[in-house]
Amino acid sequence: MLNQTNVVGRGAVSNSAGRFEQYASEATDDGWEIEEELPPLRTEVRDEVARSFITYNRSPDLPFDRSINPYRGCEHGCAYCFARPTHAYLGLSAGLDFETRLIARPNAADVLRRELSARSYKVSPIALGTNTDPYQPIEKARGITRDCLSVLQDFQHPIAIVTKGALIERDLDILAPMASQGLARVGISLTTLDADLSRKMEPRAPSPKRRLRMIRRLTEAGVPVRVMTSPVVPGLTDHELENLLEAGCDAGADSASWIMLRLPREVSQLWQEWLEVHEPNRAAKVMARLREMHGGKDYDPRWGHRMRGEGVYAEMIAKRFKTTVERLGLATKTPALRCDLFAKPPQVGDQLDLF
Repeated sequence: MLNQTNVVGRGAVSNSAGRFEQYASEATDDGWEIEEELPPLRTEVRDEVARSFITYNRSPDLPFDRSINPYRGCEHGCAYCFARPTHAYLGLSAGLDFETRLIARPNAADVLRRELSARSYKVSPIALGTNTDPYQPIEKARGITRDCLSVLQDFQHPIAIVTKGALIERDLDILAPMASQGLARVGISLTTLDADLSRKMEPRAPSPKRRLRMIRRLTEAGVPVRVMTSPVVPGLTDHELENLLEAGCDAGADSASWIMLRLPREVSQLWQEWLEVHEPNRAAKVMARLREMHGGKDYDPRWGHRMRGEGVYAEMIAKRFKTTVERLGLATKTPALRCDLFAKPPQVGDQLDLF
């Protein structure tokens, strides 16, 4: 395991080899007994030429059947991120590699335009930011998310965005007009109101106060926002549930949702390492609550179960959420995004209409 001093400002505290790798490396004492400070980990970004871009799913747990992700890996570094295991498919670690060795897809907008133009394409809302955050810090320089939004606007295609990134405010010139047509909405993840805990758990994401300002800015511009109290971390953030919903509502959110902490594959070990470093006194309680909801296991991936768990504790959280959203007037279901406006814009080489 890497020493904690090497990973200041990062979420994971180790970098174990991916599950598909044949070999692994491990830091060891060289015996010279000379104290050396390793340099801080820098973010590396490589480009990937995308051959396809829209990903389809058939999960009954999700309210959408397709999504797009301009980046692989996420610099926000959230310690609990369920998407971390996807880095193993790239031959990289779900730990520090996930937040420091990123993949950008610079031709994503061109591929998206081609896929939406296909005769066989049937319109349905696209989810943006389901795997990694489309407004993570590198988006400021790369602008791939904005390019994709421009394509969706050209096609009048419905889009639902999930993010923690304040950079979304840059794209209000696209999102506000789309929202006015019923084509766009946004979900802002609000995990805790404790700035210190957020800094440790989501080290490179905007602070809770900044995310509340994002909600206010978006809603004032006419973009509907859902406050996502996700993930609920038992024994760590669960006591904040009502306060999170109230803060989101006061900022202008018109709907809300929640998901319990999920620990698929490598995330379980990474999360337990994080607890031992940052919250050692709560580690046993957090893991006991999670196992209680998953039949003694750290995680149960069954459809209909993985997002919420089951048992007395899970039912209590669900009841608290339901009671609070009813009191605040927050919706749990939102109006469907419009699909009837979808139209393929004229392309170079198209035959012109006679009339």
